[in-house]
Amino acid sequence: MSPRFNEGDSVRIIDLGKPGHVRVPVYVREKIGVVERWCGAHPNPEELAYGRSGLPPVDLFRVRLWQSDLWPDYDGAAEDTLDIEVYDHWLAAGDARL
Repeated sequence: MSPRFNEGDSVRIIDLGKPGHVRVPVYVREKIGVVERWCGAHPNPEELAYGRSGLPPVDLFRVRLWQSDLWPDYDGAAEDTLDIEVYDHWLAAGDARL
């Protein structure tokens, strides 16, 4: 099965409100980014952390975010970005960032 998102797609990192072991930092939740690449399907680390199988595998994407969107007082260059790998269940289609 092909991944839900493709390189260049705009995505929003959603806030699932999950307690415990998660791999999505609070500061990127509800932010818009762009899929930089698909990193394959892997066992879900949030399930593995609790001794479960992590199956079925979940698609992992590298998402590019703009630093100025993450930090209100960011005074670096407008093109400064942060890349973060995010599993599919934390992503929704997003509005394009201009």
